[in-house]
Amino acid sequence: MSDFPFLSVLTVAPLVGALIVAFLPRSRPEFAKQVALVWSLAVLALTVVMWVAFKTGGERFQFRESYTWIPQWDARFTFAADGIALVMLMLIAVLVPLVILASWHDAEQSKRSVPAYFALLLVLESTMIGVFAAADVFLFYLFFEVMLVPMYFIIGSYGGHQRQYAAVKFFLYSLVGGLFMLAAVIGLWVVGGKTFDWQALVQADISAGTERWLFLGFFIAFAIKAPFFPFHTWLPDAGGAAPAGSAALLVGVMDKVGTFGILRYCLPMFPEASKWFAPWALALGVIGIIYAALLAVGQNDLKRLVSYTSIAHFGFIGVGIFAFTTQAGTGAVLYMVNHGLATGLLFLVVGMLIARRGSALISDFGGAGKLVPVLAGVLFFAGLASLALPGTAPFISEFLVLIGTFTVNKPVAVIATLGIILAAAYVLWMVQRTTQGTLNPALTEVEGMKRDLNLREKVVVAPLIALIVLLGFYPKPLTDVINPAVQATMQDVGKTDPAPTVGSVQEAAK
Repeated sequence: MSDFPFLSVLTVAPLVGALIVAFLPRSRPEFAKQVALVWSLAVLALTVVMWVAFKTGGERFQFRESYTWIPQWDARFTFAADGIALVMLMLIAVLVPLVILASWHDAEQSKRSVPAYFALLLVLESTMIGVFAAADVFLFYLFFEVMLVPMYFIIGSYGGHQRQYAAVKFFLYSLVGGLFMLAAVIGLWVVGGKTFDWQALVQADISAGTERWLFLGFFIAFAIKAPFFPFHTWLPDAGGAAPAGSAALLVGVMDKVGTFGILRYCLPMFPEASKWFAPWALALGVIGIIYAALLAVGQNDLKRLVSYTSIAHFGFIGVGIFAFTTQAGTGAVLYMVNHGLATGLLFLVVGMLIARRGSALISDFGGAGKLVPVLAGVLFFAGLASLALPGTAPFISEFLVLIGTFTVNKPVAVIATLGIILAAAYVLWMVQRTTQGTLNPALTEVEGMKRDLNLREKVVVAPLIALIVLLGFYPKPLTDVINPAVQATMQDVGKTDPAPTVGSVQEAAK
C-alpha cells in the first residue's frame, strides 16, 4: 500500500473532477452538483485508505514520490507526508464533501454558473492537497500561490455584499506575502546549494544573518496567510463576503497553510532564526488572542464575528508553535484540525441561518430558536465547541497549548488564558442575541424562518458534531499521528522539553 502514489493521485484527482464538472451543461445544475459530490467522496475514500496505510512508528515522511520537473534548478515534483500533513489532508477530505452539500443552492442564489462554482471548489481542493503534500520548496510555493485563484473567483463571483472589494483585498494581501516568500525562496536556493529539496535544505549550512532574513521572508508570507496580528485585516472582509461553505474552507483549511508552513519550513530550515524571533512571534500571538476577541464581541455581522474568532484562535496556535515544547506543538497541530472542524461547523450553521433570514446582521434576529429549534441547538453546540468547552475537541488542543506553554513561559500562558474568558463572552452573547430571548416579530414574517434543518443539512452537520465530540473524549488517533512529527520538528530546532521538577514528579506519583 505504501508504494501506491497516494499524494500525486490525491492532488490530481480533484482537478480532473473539476474539468469534468466545468464542462457539464449549465442546463443540468443538479447533475453537476452530484458529480462534484461523488468525486469529493472518492477523494475522501482514498484519503482514508492512505490514513490506514500510514505507519505511526515508521519513517517521519511516508508515501514519498519524486519526479523530474526543472532539472536546471533541481526542482522536482516531490510529495511526502508526515503526521502533520496527514491530519491536514484528512481534514480537507472530510470538509470538502460537507461543504459541497452545504453549498447546494449557493450558486443559484448568486445567479451564476452552477457547474463553474462546484468546479472551483474541486480546484481549490486540489491546490489545498498539493500545498500540504509538497516536499519541494518551489512546488510548495507554486501551490501556495495558485491556491489563491479559485478562492478569488469564488468570493468575487459568488460572494455577498462587497464581494469584489473583499476578493481583491484577499488576493492582494496574499500576493504581497507571496512576493516576500518568493524572494526568500530564491535566496534559499542560492545559499542552500542550488536545490529546492526540503531534506537537503534542512541540512544546509546558512549563516545566522542570512538565516534571519530568509526566515522573515517566509514568516511574513505565512503570517499573512494564517492570519496573525497585525496581518489579519483581510480575513473579516473575505470571510464576511464569501459564501458560507467556501468561508468554512477559507478559515478551516486555507488559513492553516500559514501555521503549517511555519512548522514545516520556518522551524526546520531556520532553527536559530526561529529561536531568535520566537519572543516577537509569541507577543504577536498573545496580542492577536486578546485583540481579535475584543473585536469579535462588538460585531453585528455573524460571518465577520466568526472570522474574528478565528484570528483569536490562530493566536493560540502561534503561541503553541513558538513555545517550542512537544506538548504545546502537538496542541497547536491538534488545534489546527479541531479549529477546522469547530469553526467549519460554525460557519456552515451561520450560513444556514443567514440563508433563512436573508440577513447576516445579528440585530435582525432575536429569539430565532422558537422558530428553528434544531438549527438553534446546533448553533449553540458549534459556539460551545468554538469556545473550547470541556468535552469538545478544541478543549483538548487549547489545554495542551496552554500547559505546554506554561512550563516554559508562564506570563504568555497566563495572558493567553484571558482569551478563554473573552471567547465565552462573544460566543454566548452571539447565541443569546440570535436564538434566545424575546422573539423578534419580524422573523415570523420571513418564510425561510419557518423551516428547520432539512435532511441534507442534517447530513452536513451530523458528521462534524460526531467528530467534535469523539475527538473531545478520545483524541488518541490524532495525537499518535501528530506526536512523532512534532518531536522531529523540535529536534530540528534543537529544542527539548523541560525536565520535570521534583515537585511535579511527586504530584504525578500521587
